[in-house]
Amino acid sequence: MKQTLKNPVVYLMFILPSLLLYFLFFIYPMASSAYYAFTDWSGLDETHYIGLSNFVEALRDEDFRNAIINNIYFIIFSVFIQVPLIITFAILIGGIRKFQGFYKTTVFMPSILSTSVIGILWGFIYEPEVGLLNNVLSKIGIDPIYWLSDTKWAMICVLVTNAWQWMGFYIVLVLAAILAIPREINEAAAIDGASGFQQAIHITVPLIRPIISVVVMLSIAGAMRVVDIVLVMTGGGPVGSTEVMASYMVTNAINYGKYGFGTAISLLIFAFALILTAIYQLTFGRKQERIEY
Repeated sequence: MKQTLKNPVVYLMFILPSLLLYFLFFIYPMASSAYYAFTDWSGLDETHYIGLSNFVEALRDEDFRNAIINNIYFIIFSVFIQVPLIITFAILIGGIRKFQGFYKTTVFMPSILSTSVIGILWGFIYEPEVGLLNNVLSKIGIDPIYWLSDTKWAMICVLVTNAWQWMGFYIVLVLAAILAIPREINEAAAIDGASGFQQAIHITVPLIRPIISVVVMLSIAGAMRVVDIVLVMTGGGPVGSTEVMASYMVTNAINYGKYGFGTAISLLIFAFALILTAIYQLTFGRKQERIEY
């Protein structure tokens, strides 16, 4: 047995299948995208090399620049609104002794639902005539609002729906870090006269900074690749007010048959996400120290 474990061929036999799958489903598609991005391939015809034309066309397109801005809205909403709410709810649930499992399951439930189901569900909530939201507002004398058809409200509606879907997943991550903090630390602070709010601000949040950093980074990456909720709820409308880079890519590649152009957009999304996460890691991420209790 010991001789077998010393044989490098044995390790290669275990590693090779994983490497093969990694190559087939990651390396090869990425290489193909890198090639087709420099062509005018329609998905059916022969490819013709056109250099950087696809990238230049995308960056000059006002619709694509608007999609970049909308992705930035997703990032801002995720980092400055969604993350503080995640931390707040995680702290509140962490302080509950009874039915804590019920609350964890409840907040996590939307994360396991299909985006299509969530989009349709919230579409009914935002429905102008019979939707729940307008029915509630009508009780206080507010006229019906066309939430998903009005450029002023459509993006906000999509942001709220996307946050509702994924907040539970991040809450469970943060909650796991909170529950790992020894109770003696908070008990000692309570004996010294610290209130629950002071314990949360001065003890809990500093001790869970590493997981908060992970949540922020995941939120940035998720905001860059968001597409499904947009396609289900608005399709990028009205008038491109909810169009994001990924939905812009899908529209051009699938609807217009511009697969070369679409793969160029996918590389731009990858590059933007890589740059943003790298900037975050080099600025805020590396400042997070390992916490030991």
